[in-house]
Amino acid sequence: MRITYRTRGVKEYWTARWDDIPADAPMENLGVYPLKYAQMTIKDKAGEILEAGCGAGRVLRYYHNRGYDIIGFDFIDVAISKLKEIDLTLKAEVGDITNLRFADQSFKYVLAFGLYHNLEYGLDKAIKETHRVLEKGGSVCASFRADNIQTKLTDLLADRKAKSKGGESKTRSFHKMNLTRSEYEQLFTRAGFVIDFIGPVENMPILYKFAIFRSAEHKQFDENKARAEGYRLSYFGQRLQNFLMRFFPDQFCNIYVLIASKV
Repeated sequence: MRITYRTRGVKEYWTARWDDIPADAPMENLGVYPLKYAQMTIKDKAGEILEAGCGAGRVLRYYHNRGYDIIGFDFIDVAISKLKEIDLTLKAEVGDITNLRFADQSFKYVLAFGLYHNLEYGLDKAIKETHRVLEKGGSVCASFRADNIQTKLTDLLADRKAKSKGGESKTRSFHKMNLTRSEYEQLFTRAGFVIDFIGPVENMPILYKFAIFRSAEHKQFDENKARAEGYRLSYFGQRLQNFLMRFFPDQFCNIYVLIASKV
């Protein structure tokens, strides 16, 4: 386990991030994270879905617009306010993954993309709460920041950027937790889940941080566009990323995605 520290704490970071961009359009690209893995998990419309940490709403809006019974929550109120402003029919609220208001076995599916690694405290409790609100036979799909070369490089770039702005003099706060694949599996098996799938995934490849490797449509960075379409690389950039993911997947992914069942 490795902890990433930044000059801004978790709540300050996410408040600023969601405040800076409009609510997401529904995600479009079924072939990339996170929608690809949500689709692997959600088999039908028969059960209720909880999206924990719905953020700007790209996944929540995708399923809502297709008639699924889905509710989302986030611990950043500005994210929820923007979603409610754009669509009053969305079921979205402020919530805490370590203390859910829902009754036992309320949901058939739980989606938790990029949520758990933001918790400085209460990680085991959060996963136990996830287990509690899932019905028997239900599934959770969740992602967690990997502890590997890519995320170390990402943190190094972020630290250099902060230093160039004089940020090295500021107090450093918890930002994210980074886990190996085995540590991530252990968290869920300890809570009573059966692991169905776990794999290394490229959410935002480190190459995307450099404009030279981005597709022509993404040269000018637009976070909403990137979140809706996926972080698209140029032909050369994608070939290089494919090479890294083929031969060194556990070192050049930036997250692990897990799908697990409650038995």
